[in-house]
Amino acid sequence: MQQVNFFENNFQQPLAERLRPRDLDEFVGQQHLIGEGKVLRRLIENDQVSSMIFWGPPGVGKTTLARIIAGRTKSNFIDFSAVTSGIKEIRDVMKQAEANTSFGQKTILFVDEIHRFNKAQQDAFLPFVEKGSIILIGATTENPSFEINSALLSRCRVFVLRALEPQDLVQLMKHAISDRRGFGLQKVVISDDILERIGVFANGDARVALSTLDMVVLNGDAEDGVTTVTEETLEQCISKKSLLYDKNGEEHYNLISALHKSMRNSDPDAAVYWLARMLEAGEDPLYVARRVVRFASEDIGLADSRALEVAVAAYQACHFIGMPECSVHLTHAVIYMAMSPKSNAMDVAYMLAKEDATAQLADPVPLHIRNAPTRLMKDLNYGKNYMYAHDYEEKMTGMHCLPESLHGKSYYIPTEQGNEDRYKKRLEEIKAWKAAHDVPPEE
Repeated sequence: MQQVNFFENNFQQPLAERLRPRDLDEFVGQQHLIGEGKVLRRLIENDQVSSMIFWGPPGVGKTTLARIIAGRTKSNFIDFSAVTSGIKEIRDVMKQAEANTSFGQKTILFVDEIHRFNKAQQDAFLPFVEKGSIILIGATTENPSFEINSALLSRCRVFVLRALEPQDLVQLMKHAISDRRGFGLQKVVISDDILERIGVFANGDARVALSTLDMVVLNGDAEDGVTTVTEETLEQCISKKSLLYDKNGEEHYNLISALHKSMRNSDPDAAVYWLARMLEAGEDPLYVARRVVRFASEDIGLADSRALEVAVAAYQACHFIGMPECSVHLTHAVIYMAMSPKSNAMDVAYMLAKEDATAQLADPVPLHIRNAPTRLMKDLNYGKNYMYAHDYEEKMTGMHCLPESLHGKSYYIPTEQGNEDRYKKRLEEIKAWKAAHDVPPEE
């Protein structure tokens, strides 16, 4: 619990903390709430804040909005952490709030990570919220329908904060480069392309964007008072760790590669040979079995769905009886894989979807296909206009299930190999029907 000046210029603090917006004009994003004339902006500017919950992913401005309220309100503002506080601290704060009320002063209590409070701790707030002794502002990354007591939630207005767009994060980073609280006192050269890549990497989180910017600037090439951030610097700061293998184990990976490629090339003799090489060298049969299970979907898939059943059965047999007896089960599986019709449509489908998923991580799930088990979620239009396929004669509808930015994209592209030819024809029929019965979502 603290009552401090939130905007001290302390260069020992992380960049994200130093650059925390001091007023609504510096705030980036959430224009649906704090744009000109929007309800939350009016409440803040008119100092008419009531009990509310800020719900949204990390790094979108929940705590910042609370601190902007702290800077504008004439009420006593108390910052309270759900991580470090318990019932005793809550009672002490409530006693102070009651005393403030007797002097005609309101108390605004900000509770960060309010979802971490248990039921008893949340219940301790309820009578004081009901009496008006405190105005409660809670911040949570979790769905308040599940994490906040219904009695307390019913007395709070819920504001949903959205993940920031990459362009919002670029704007934020450019401000950090020019502002004296950030890098404004030094010369930093960084391209818009690099800023945009950081914006995408941050996935809607301002804290991640600014922390990454801080890292690339600190690791930039400094010369003659100018710090230049290069593509190489960026890659070093955001790339995932590479897997490094012991050179003595190279043959292990050469052999499993040979087995995989022999099965893919429909060569059962070569596949069994490489299998024997591995097993006789002491390779763990479960390792080989796991690779065969992967192969069954990566290289065969719907061309022969039984391949996955055979692969999993072989894995279970290896687990039950071990070497040397399980060698015959692996031989069974490896020859089956080599002889099966081949399709990599499963692997291609996932990789195409992964490309879009990683590029557009912030795309929300369409409201009409979200589950709505609580009153709050229904009020937010979760599940509105959902079409239950079993209620329709064709057992399908023209309802859109992808984010609108991806509507019409195809990831599964069936081949004509084996049984997959039948799935291809079925998919063509489904797509034709859906095109003829398209139901665009409501705006």
